[in-house]
Amino acid sequence: MPRFTSRTLVALAFTLVVWASAFAGIRAGLRGYSPANLAIVRFLVASLVLAIYAGVAHFRRPELRDIPGLVLTGAIGITFYNLALNYGETRVTAGAASLLIASTPIWTALAARFWLHEKLTAIGWCGVLVSFAGVALISSGEGEGIRLSPQALVILAAAVTSALYMIMQKHYLGRYSALEFTAYSIWFGTAQMLPFGNGLMHALRTAPASSTLAVVYLGIFPGALAYVAWAYVLSHGAAGRTSTLLYVIPIVAIGIAWIWLGEVPKLISLVGGAIALGGVVMVNTVGKTGVGKGKLIEVDNASIMKVCV
Repeated sequence: MPRFTSRTLVALAFTLVVWASAFAGIRAGLRGYSPANLAIVRFLVASLVLAIYAGVAHFRRPELRDIPGLVLTGAIGITFYNLALNYGETRVTAGAASLLIASTPIWTALAARFWLHEKLTAIGWCGVLVSFAGVALISSGEGEGIRLSPQALVILAAAVTSALYMIMQKHYLGRYSALEFTAYSIWFGTAQMLPFGNGLMHALRTAPASSTLAVVYLGIFPGALAYVAWAYVLSHGAAGRTSTLLYVIPIVAIGIAWIWLGEVPKLISLVGGAIALGGVVMVNTVGKTGVGKGKLIEVDNASIMKVCV
């Protein structure tokens, strides 16, 4: 484990708690906003905060040739991901949603295997199968009886989309920092959410103050400040080892949802989450070959911030 200063530890704790709180914050915001309007308001706030930070930090402007690709990554990684996650959380508990999203590294490993020709060991493939079994348990646990929950499957689609976003963004990380790339993705992704904002002004006028405050919180803290804090943490520690700490986010998310919303996932969802996370750990520790491992770590750590939005 990397040695951190006290400031880095504070930044790390802030990031983990804030990102974990996003799942409960979405559930709270959905009490007054539709999934689409929640995403729009949240990322308008996040875009404004990041724009202020970009002015202070002097972000480089994107090159003209990169704009179409940045627009596409924003559509996939911000627009679709957040609309799908918000819709899924209309029925799925915050803790179970965080467990499903935690499967993203598995989908990233599979996408890298087929698109970037990364290699998995036999143990790695076993980890993939273990994670699939855990995800299936979570999805069935959030349904009625043994029927898979459609909303859980939508969240799972968001996790798959996030993995595709990670693979796509690798092309740009040689020219832009992770923080710059994330900001551009959020700005373009937010713009592409606007057509889905039917009834937005009415929702702003009629939503309970608690829901509006939750959405503003989501935009300022998980949507913007946590990215800055995470970039600071990565600059002061070993990225590969530091990113493994993100696996505690579902645990923290379940605790926050219990305190904030009074909800706890079903036992089958918790068991499925433990199994899925076990598979993720298998793949990301002993499941990769030498060359593939280096490449996948580069993808995971440069873009892991996005997974936790």
